[in-house]
Amino acid sequence: MGSLAFVFPGQGSQYVGMGKALAEASPAAAAVFAEVDAALGEPLSNLAWSGEAADLDRTENAQPALLATSIAYLRALEARRAAAGDPPLAAAYYAGHSMGQYSAMVAAAVISLGDGVRLVRERGRLMQASGQGREGAMAAIIGLDDSRLPELEAAARRAGIFTIANRNSPGQIVVSGERDAVEAAVVAAKGLGARRAVQLPVSVAAHSPLMAEAAAGMRAALADVPFRDPAVPLLANADAHRLTTGDACRAELIEHLTAGVDWVAAVRTMVAAGVTTFVEVGPGRVLTGLVKRIAPDATALALDDPEAPGRLAIPALVPDVRSAAAPTS
Repeated sequence: MGSLAFVFPGQGSQYVGMGKALAEASPAAAAVFAEVDAALGEPLSNLAWSGEAADLDRTENAQPALLATSIAYLRALEARRAAAGDPPLAAAYYAGHSMGQYSAMVAAAVISLGDGVRLVRERGRLMQASGQGREGAMAAIIGLDDSRLPELEAAARRAGIFTIANRNSPGQIVVSGERDAVEAAVVAAKGLGARRAVQLPVSVAAHSPLMAEAAAGMRAALADVPFRDPAVPLLANADAHRLTTGDACRAELIEHLTAGVDWVAAVRTMVAAGVTTFVEVGPGRVLTGLVKRIAPDATALALDDPEAPGRLAIPALVPDVRSAAAPTS
């Protein structure tokens, strides 16, 4: 019998209008946005629904807006199932991609929704300020064989601080670090056989050592926030080890700022544990596409569907999926 995992997207999945139709159709979703607006003391929902894309894309706005929208989708799904007389879907795992870890932790009752949005607002501010004096950059590299990665890293590190920030799917990585090093990686990647290597339009070097100041700031910000043991196991971004205590979750939110996100390892760990269906909880379909490339035999679904009423897709096969017990080791 198959098992289900909920996966939560990170920054980059935001778009103006996200969650608007959902909130209009679902009182449960509308309540989430109202709670987030109250927690931040400002109408973030207005920015997400009808603001300027440039404003929404700012890290300190995109991250809380993504968290709010992801939890709104989750609550709308729960309410729709309850109204139909169906039991709640039980997931074997929750997993977040980068900032999506905060959404996963709110969903797993590790932290409250209010604390979650306040923390990601601070996370975005700290990330933007971290590494000042060292110009950061990131680049996407597609179609490079994994066996050539050591050569890529060696070439880039001769030019400065450099790391592989995201391993998103086989043959798709994002690199991060000092601008000179990232530019060197783009040149080297093309010479090593990558189909495409392009610098991204960002000014921060996420998931790299340049985020050390942000990690220190988040350590202080997280210190007084209550963390509970997760209701459902989560997976660490860097190496997909299981997070089953509040203390482990708190440490993850500090450590993943300077470490990479190995989404390939996360998906393969869940598949090895018996997960057969992945449901992307939040705006867009980025993780759905990545899961299909990592685990072609798995079913990957996105709740955000522009053709569905309220943009909330409830595929017929999802209610038939049952949760398998998560492994104990």
